[in-house]
Amino acid sequence: MDALLAKLSDAVTSAQTLEELTRPLLQMLEAVTGLESTYLTTVDLEGGQQHVLFARNSRELQIPEGLVVPWGDTLCKRAMEEGRPYTDDVPHVWADSEPARQLGLQTYVSTPVHTEDGGLYGTLCAASSERRPMTAEAGQALKLFASLIERQVARERLVDKLRQANAELRTQALTDALTGLPNRRALLQELARLIALAQRTGSWLLAGAIDLDGFKQVNDTHGHDAGDQFLCGIAAQLLASLRGGDVLARSGGDEFVVIGLGPSLSEDCSAVAELLQQRLMTATVGRHQAGQVTVDYAGASVGVACLDPQRAGVEDALRESDAAMYRVKLARRRAASH
Repeated sequence: MDALLAKLSDAVTSAQTLEELTRPLLQMLEAVTGLESTYLTTVDLEGGQQHVLFARNSRELQIPEGLVVPWGDTLCKRAMEEGRPYTDDVPHVWADSEPARQLGLQTYVSTPVHTEDGGLYGTLCAASSERRPMTAEAGQALKLFASLIERQVARERLVDKLRQANAELRTQALTDALTGLPNRRALLQELARLIALAQRTGSWLLAGAIDLDGFKQVNDTHGHDAGDQFLCGIAAQLLASLRGGDVLARSGGDEFVVIGLGPSLSEDCSAVAELLQQRLMTATVGRHQAGQVTVDYAGASVGVACLDPQRAGVEDALRESDAAMYRVKLARRRAASH
């Protein structure tokens, strides 16, 4: 028993994953029970299936890893329901079990493995085609090993939850809460990435600024809820107009930014920029449903700049796109005044 405890201590101390813990436990379970096959299963109660997750087979009896069987008539289920964790007379006790007959099982031992909330995770099992007694030491080891597996499962599930929570927090930190678009922080990261990509590929960088002219009037006339829905509708229309690889972000208030790659630096970029500018502007024009009201919108001011990534950085891209947008805004104001 001392040797078993020493080996167990090493396994528990060094294991980082469920598999790293379980495999030496199955080897120790074989040694302490004398049974041919030892294995850990998971049970999907909703799907009605039992899955052999890890297995150790030392002699003729083979319980393959990855085996999936219907849970309804397994020996594990019978053992739990009948309160019979061990038998060395499987052919008599469970004479109607076809799988047990096909495998030639004589001895079978099983204990449930639970989740931290008391649900059924699976079973820790051992089986043999020979009759073997169940010693008190083997029974204690089986329960101890199941307890250790339960703790590892709980630990890994907690780690998964923490990773998911951290991922959600990272996503929230980079997402505009209203529109679901990347926010300014995410925009700066994407700009840096696209500038580096444009440098590697020898492409122009396109940066477009979009300002929703008249948005304050929408808010003042119809209320902030309608204004929020108007913003979301515009965002959806802009998204639908993008080219593959373009990124749309809400940079603040009623302002959006689009960034993407242009043609090769050896080509003229202006035609592509004008086409993108027109497409974005057109996407904002029309009737937009904003809650219970409909807004007839004449379109946003959109300016698109072409930048040489070898000479322009993140702030240059934002500044140049803003300048292009303000030139369009000024031209629209002049046209409206005549």
